[in-house]
Amino acid sequence: MSTDATPSTVLPSATPGKASPENLTGSQSVVRTLELLGVTDVFGLPGGAILPIYDAIMDSSKIRHILVRHEQGGGHAAEGYAVAGNKVGVAMATSGPGATNLVTAIMDAHMDSVPVVFITGQVFSTLMGTDAFQEADIVGITMPITKHSFLVKSVEEIPATIAAAYHIAGTGRPGPVLVDITKDAQQNSAPFVWPPKVDLPGYRPITKAHGKQVLAAAQLLAEAKKPVLYVGGGVIRSKASQELFELVEATGAPVVTTLTARGAFPDTHPQHLGMPGMHGTVPAVLSLQESDLIVSLGARFDDRVTGNTALFAPNAKIVHVDVDPAEISKIRVADVPIVGDAKDVIVDLTAAYQDATRGGKPDLVEWWTYLNGLREEFPLGYTPTSDGLLAPQYVIQRIGELTGPEGVYTAGVGQHQMWAAQFIKYERPNSWLNSGGAGTMGYSVPAAMGAKVAQPDRVVWAIDGDGCFQMTNQELATCTINDIPIKVAIINNSSLGMVRQWQTLFYDGRYSNTDLNTGHDTVRVPDFVKLAEAYGALGIRVTKEEEVDAAIKLALETNDRPVVIDFVVSADAMVWPMVPQGVSNSYVQYARDHSPSFGGE
Repeated sequence: MSTDATPSTVLPSATPGKASPENLTGSQSVVRTLELLGVTDVFGLPGGAILPIYDAIMDSSKIRHILVRHEQGGGHAAEGYAVAGNKVGVAMATSGPGATNLVTAIMDAHMDSVPVVFITGQVFSTLMGTDAFQEADIVGITMPITKHSFLVKSVEEIPATIAAAYHIAGTGRPGPVLVDITKDAQQNSAPFVWPPKVDLPGYRPITKAHGKQVLAAAQLLAEAKKPVLYVGGGVIRSKASQELFELVEATGAPVVTTLTARGAFPDTHPQHLGMPGMHGTVPAVLSLQESDLIVSLGARFDDRVTGNTALFAPNAKIVHVDVDPAEISKIRVADVPIVGDAKDVIVDLTAAYQDATRGGKPDLVEWWTYLNGLREEFPLGYTPTSDGLLAPQYVIQRIGELTGPEGVYTAGVGQHQMWAAQFIKYERPNSWLNSGGAGTMGYSVPAAMGAKVAQPDRVVWAIDGDGCFQMTNQELATCTINDIPIKVAIINNSSLGMVRQWQTLFYDGRYSNTDLNTGHDTVRVPDFVKLAEAYGALGIRVTKEEEVDAAIKLALETNDRPVVIDFVVSADAMVWPMVPQGVSNSYVQYARDHSPSFGGE
């Protein structure tokens, strides 16, 4: 196997003392390869085309297979496992609908650069192309949303293919890799050769940046009067939080962390301005918009951060650091493009900056005076409810405060996701898991399940909406049966909250198909407490502010089963601040001048 990329390329040795290769079936070969790669946990659901692998996995004493209730749940669980555990996740499914049920999780992993190997069964190779029972071209279907997709028709190809998939998923820019294996390849036998010869001539991730580019970036940083370090999820994926901390301390520059980078830099650090973007803090949004230099570290200038791209940060020069060369200048042209792993680049950039400022560091007093003024004028806050129901922001804030920074928090997608990103303090990487790029409803519960498997000694919360929860709550059965005691906080506003917010603001309050009827006093469809109990979980309902802390503490004390808390909150609560889609981030400046409540006070 090629060894030019990272040490993870080097494959472990097989069991010593074997005089000749052992003859294994393809299914046994799959299991043995996963064992030798160090895989200990797999999420999946069997079916006819992958049945040989499921038969073989029964004989493994090294791999724990967790039987999910839906393949999408298995895919998100593998994602949560990968992110929380800083390792490659593995999910399995059968052919046809089993494989297509993984597509959402595959897309989600692709958008957020999550390393997962997806293994699917395929019909017999002799039947491919005949519309055989449960046949689907899953390789073709997933080609645009994977780093790579493999179709395996020969038993001899299995060890090298799975080893290659594992390597591709976890190196360079991480991402999902699919391995589709025909049933005859699983059933046939061949000598098991380890380590296999893995040849990936077209795959050469660049991790070490060009020295001249780093020097140029350091010089810009040394000269800037209004610099901002724009930190994306790539910093977490490259395990570069400590290196980032040292760069921030050296430069004295402000830091903003994107939705997928929450926890990459401590929220309590005085140089952290918070999250930028559509629902970012006012200081974070305006620091980017009014900067003269943006140093982007593992971020991709997503539209939710930039707003109208043509009007984004008009006076800023751009240093763009990314391990994926395709991201450089894709959205905003970089003045200094740097292709490389964030961890390596940050180390080099810190050293180069220190060299460039030996004669004195730039004076950022005026810049900080302005930013601190914004902090004072627009602290993050929320408006108390007027209908007697709970404020969702308060509930989420108390979950974070009572659990603490050592917990792991996952979120679905919508208002509760933004509130969880805003009102929980994140002090460490891999403590915040959510679906950023794809925006997948139903992500939270299975991702929390996977995170708890990867980090069994940590408290894991799934902060979910009543809409998201109803998409994947069946995985509570998986949690109960497999002793995975996650905590679920349903932020129940009886509606599709973020869609309803847009209808309030942009569609004259015409609430078309957003009422879910889950939180009314007389109509609860379903009743989440009864549903939790049916799944073997502890179910709690909270309707009053004075009940919030007691319910959270009971959840924290309960570790023999999952816990579900139905927090009945106001449907009128809004996520603030908000930059409407497609406008300039300068809208924040306009709004702060014309709306005294813009900061959510």
